[in-house]
Order: sequence, then structure tokens, then C-alpha cells
Amino acid sequence: MCETVEAAGADPEPVPRSLCDVTRLVASPASAGVAWKLTEAGRQLDANVVHLPPGRRVDAHVEPDLDVLLLVVAGEGTVTGADGSEDLTEGTLLWLPRGSRRSLAAGDDGLSYLTVHQRRPGLSIRPRRD
Repeated sequence: MCETVEAAGADPEPVPRSLCDVTRLVASPASAGVAWKLTEAGRQLDANVVHLPPGRRVDAHVEPDLDVLLLVVAGEGTVTGADGSEDLTEGTLLWLPRGSRRSLAAGDDGLSYLTVHQRRPGLSIRPRRD
């Protein structure tokens, strides 16, 4: 059997791993808002599981820089964009292209969804340009 020896100061090799059980997470959501978020260091993605209680909504907004994938994991609702409204049900995978205006509304059972998009770079302080 071979053993791998890590060099001093070297980062360990990244490995796939389970992060959470989304089914259990949305079975009895505690409140409105973010129920889970990806926080692992060195990641290239951001991801969130969000819960909207019955009748709640996310007002119309535009994400100018990032495409977003949205997967409905529980409940139902509606997404409204420039071309009208579309029903969202469990299992619906929705692409929200950057620059698109959209709003979300939860139905009678609430709406829980996973969003995934490229991670935004952190803020940095740069020298002033003259």
C-alpha cells in the first residue's frame, strides 16, 4: 500500500464531498431567506438555498454581471421576466441570463430554490488613478 506524503505547507488535494441534504434542509424551513450557502475556501462558485414563505416575493431586479442557474427544490411559484410569467414547480431548472430583469413569487406552499453562479471577486483597494 502506498502512502502519500504531503509537502510542508502544501495544500491537500481537493476531493469531492457532500455538503448538505437539501431535501432535509427544505422539509421544514425555519424562516425566509438563505437556508444554506457555499462557504468553502478557494471555490469558484457561489451557491445558496433560499426559502420564500407562501405569498412572499423577490422584487424585480437585474443581475448585470452574472448568469444564474436556479433549481426549484421544494414548493412552487412564479418567475416574471420581460416575456411574461412562468410557473415554477419542484424540479424546474431555470437559467437567468445576466442582464435579464426578473422577479420571483412563492405560491401557496412556499418556494425553496438553489441558485448557483460564478463567484464574484472580492473587493480590493487599488491606488487612485490621476
